[in-house]
Amino acid sequence: MAVSTRTDVSIQEDVLEELKWDSRVRANEIGVVVKDGIVTLTGWVDSYLKKMAAEQAAHRVQGVKAVANDIEVRLPSSSERTDADLAVAVLNALRWDAFIPAGKLDVTVSKGWVTLKGEVEFEFERRDAERAVERLSGVKGVSNLITIKPHLSPTDLKQKIEKALVRNAETDASHITIEVQGSKVILRGTVHAYAEKKAAEDTAWSAPGVSEVDNRITVSVPL
Repeated sequence: MAVSTRTDVSIQEDVLEELKWDSRVRANEIGVVVKDGIVTLTGWVDSYLKKMAAEQAAHRVQGVKAVANDIEVRLPSSSERTDADLAVAVLNALRWDAFIPAGKLDVTVSKGWVTLKGEVEFEFERRDAERAVERLSGVKGVSNLITIKPHLSPTDLKQKIEKALVRNAETDASHITIEVQGSKVILRGTVHAYAEKKAAEDTAWSAPGVSEVDNRITVSVPL
């Protein structure tokens, strides 16, 4: 893999352009500072969703090593809610999403900041819970402390992922090896396209009980 030699100035310019491109944020509300490939975002926005959209935009830029999101959420008076009202809204949002076992989650709201705790079986459930909450009016921040509880032995988990890779038309399972350490999955091998590498990672994440995927698959483009 080639090492990025992009300058901080070029990264900063691209982050600013990416912020302009993303219709969810207003680029003129956000400051961007880059040092050694690490991007710091400053300024203020009127929703937590916009704060996270800005962070995601920065991560999409080539050469970015990490993002420090120092953007402040200042809610307009029309969006201010009591913690009790916001807690009800959070519970409803979790209940309405069919993929989130709301009864397994504990919700705490303090000064507009939502903390989610509990155990789920799948990584997508943990992510969906956070997504359902972050778009609610009145949310100033989200701490996702939900953990993934494995229900399979490492051997069973490995076999399920191997079978899923064989079924997946986007991956060549013969070139991918799987190692399972508890609930962590390590993928190795060589594929011909990034899309195939990503498909293999998505397949591993879809297995029940997986809490981490270390994707060490390399992409080798045939000549």
